[in-house]
Amino acid sequence: MQRLFIICLALLSLNIQAADNKPRIAIIIDDIGYHKADLKLIDLPFALTFSVLPYTPYGQSAARYAFQAQKDVMLHMPMQASNSKQPGPGALTADMSRQQVHKALQLALADIPYAIGINNHMGSYYTAQEQPMAWAMEYLQKRHLFFVDSLTTAQSKAGKYAQQYGVTNLSRQVFLDNEQTEAAISKQFETLLRIARKRQTAIAIAHPYPETYTFLRKNLPKLQEQGIVLVSITQLLPQSHNVIAAGFTAPASSAP
Repeated sequence: MQRLFIICLALLSLNIQAADNKPRIAIIIDDIGYHKADLKLIDLPFALTFSVLPYTPYGQSAARYAFQAQKDVMLHMPMQASNSKQPGPGALTADMSRQQVHKALQLALADIPYAIGINNHMGSYYTAQEQPMAWAMEYLQKRHLFFVDSLTTAQSKAGKYAQQYGVTNLSRQVFLDNEQTEAAISKQFETLLRIARKRQTAIAIAHPYPETYTFLRKNLPKLQEQGIVLVSITQLLPQSHNVIAAGFTAPASSAP
């Protein structure tokens, strides 16, 4: 297993930067793990990034399959929402102690050891909390993992505590498929491209819906003629960030 992660690190270090300074987009597919059909998205010949829910029926196999296909894998970490929705097993909640937060992250990363970073699943309540986010970022720093803020709340404290603990932090600009129709996804996709042209980079989050699969298969091949490059999430990280899979790092201590 250790040899496998050495190979993973070597492969990730060979990511090629987009030429000619073309605008770049990354698309993270969230909620991977509940359906075997999720593997169809991994089979698409594009540099999509896959964020996998822990403790799901197909999470481990999907993460392994994506890794073998040389696609970036992230942990889609369940976090407490501000509504009554349950985020799923292993979730971070605001009533946890520092030790409990660290242990929950450790166990989730052990379930998805191919993860090179995490983003929040739900988390509109949790990510807005000061101390809980500080503890989460403290742990990510020890494991050399980056954080992509899904921005499920405008009150997110992710950026503040990522900076405090030296954790690489990116943020989602667009949700592609909150509405699962071709017209709605197309409108969000155009917004993504517009942001990328203005800022040079942009990040979208999508989900393994059949409509999303159909849209991406049809439209991603057209990006080249539009002067946009689709890249894996690692290619949007600063050069100072050393990409490494969680399974290659020793579990961080949660002792006070």
